[in-house]
Amino acid sequence: MSDWFIALGAVPQAFLATCFTWFVTALGAAVVFFFKGVNQKLLDAMMGFAAGVMIAASFWSLLAPAIEMAEANGVAGWFPAATGFLLGGAVLAGIDKLLPHLHIGFPREEAEGVATRWRRSVLLVLAITLHNFPEGLAVGVAFGAVAAGVPGATIGAAIALAIGIGLQNFPEGAAVSVPLRREGMSRTRAFLYGQASGLVEPIAGVLGALAVIYVTALLPYALAFAAGAMIFVVVEELIPESQLGKNTDIATAGTLLGFTVMMVLDVALG
Repeated sequence: MSDWFIALGAVPQAFLATCFTWFVTALGAAVVFFFKGVNQKLLDAMMGFAAGVMIAASFWSLLAPAIEMAEANGVAGWFPAATGFLLGGAVLAGIDKLLPHLHIGFPREEAEGVATRWRRSVLLVLAITLHNFPEGLAVGVAFGAVAAGVPGATIGAAIALAIGIGLQNFPEGAAVSVPLRREGMSRTRAFLYGQASGLVEPIAGVLGALAVIYVTALLPYALAFAAGAMIFVVVEELIPESQLGKNTDIATAGTLLGFTVMMVLDVALG
């Protein structure tokens, strides 16, 4: 691992790591330059993979360190983990009710959130942006945990989380750009809309790192909050979307593979 990266400090590390996850989103969106469509079975498998990565990351990279830190501080480990986890899910649920967005594969008429006349393309980007924020937040909090000296938090584990989030961002970028191209949008515009969904991750990453560095007492809650927000996204969006094509076995296999990859990354690098 490069010494220059370790020497940067938590905030620059979180920024660079989430720029990487944004870049992988852009790579996924760039698929539109080569293909006008993506095989539905492959797309379902990739969305399942993304769900598996996020489930594994929620425990191995977020909840487990939150419990360990709380116990090291003499607090019952379950309390901040449970409180932060439920709060994270509740906040995402609230945003989901308010922010206009459209899930992938659904008609414009089934857009959620406050009623709006925004175009389908904008609503699709907002749907992905909605769950990219907790992903960026999770990466930022992970690097902040290292800077705060949390027991069990390591730079390797934070990097593993960034790699895992990046891997699952690839299908998300493609899932936005390819449908827009199929609907007649130019390749360049479809790509720009697809990659735009990842722009929020560096912002969330920096905010997460700053929050836990300057308010260390909140760190176990912040870790669990990010986990709860991510699980909300998995259950509310990713798993249902991976099942739309009725390729349930393939989507489930993708979920298992994603979970395994993220678990191996965290354990091996952490």
